[in-house]
Amino acid sequence: MTHPTLNLSPLKAADRWRPAELAFWLLPVLGYFVFPENLVLLTQIAITALFCLSLDLILGYAGIVSLGHAAFFGVGAYVAGLLAAHGFGEPLMGLGVAAVISALLGFVTSFLVLRGADLTRLMVTLGVAMMLYELANKLTAITGGVDGLQGMEMQPIFGQFRFDLVGKTAYWYAIAVLFILFWVARKLVHSPFGLSLKGIRLNVGRMPAIGAPVNARLSAVYTLGAAYAGVAGALMAQTTQFVALDVLAFNRSAELLLILVLGGSGCLYGAVIGTIVFMSAHHVLSDMNPEYWQFWLGALLLLIVLFARDGVMGGLRRLERLISRVKGGTAP
Repeated sequence: MTHPTLNLSPLKAADRWRPAELAFWLLPVLGYFVFPENLVLLTQIAITALFCLSLDLILGYAGIVSLGHAAFFGVGAYVAGLLAAHGFGEPLMGLGVAAVISALLGFVTSFLVLRGADLTRLMVTLGVAMMLYELANKLTAITGGVDGLQGMEMQPIFGQFRFDLVGKTAYWYAIAVLFILFWVARKLVHSPFGLSLKGIRLNVGRMPAIGAPVNARLSAVYTLGAAYAGVAGALMAQTTQFVALDVLAFNRSAELLLILVLGGSGCLYGAVIGTIVFMSAHHVLSDMNPEYWQFWLGALLLLIVLFARDGVMGGLRRLERLISRVKGGTAP
């Protein structure tokens, strides 16, 4: 009796790095030299991109809708912040512990999230985030409450690179972590595991028939997404050396969902590009018009949704197909 084997050649082809991707990852180097006075903003963009990437793993690939993803971001931030405030300010150790604690929280709550459909999942994820927010608000002796967690002292990275006031070390630190975790996520989504996640998102009813453990796969990717979000929160705490209560706030989760829809879900790069577009527009418009910048930002988002239905990445894909058709039509 023969068992069907999975043809891995399309996955291997998809896993190859394209020239456009390599050029894209040269942009952080370019940004360092072109915007040397805005390294703090660029660092925040990198951290938010990682946070958005964590949501893309669970929403764009597994189809798990969440309005409380800030719970894991906030846990990671407080874990790294508390470690640094109590004399354990080694950055990489802080990232690792934050990832583990956030992953544990994600694993435990995944069983609640997977019990219902989309609306139920929204309620569960939102409820978890609200509980943690109120818990952090009440435990002022530990978290600082509304005053925030202060007194953090970060040690040099690898004992060599100190965090400076200009933000050079923080910038390259955030970019390096973002690239490494993006590479891991890219390998994951181009693997049989990632292919099964897409199958679950498209037709969850058929996947058990081909032997795919649906709940186990969803729980695994939800745990991984929580770990990614925890690392992003830890990066934020380490680079700013301050943790405010709003790391667990609802508006952070809602804004993250907006960024992912703006960039395009289910392709990884949509999370990064959406973050760049949103935060750059936020920065420019708030400087141009401090009173009514939200109006212009909303107008920009509506235009992108109208003309790029699948986000920025969807618009770029359609443009690429159009250019290919034009070239094919004019070819001799």
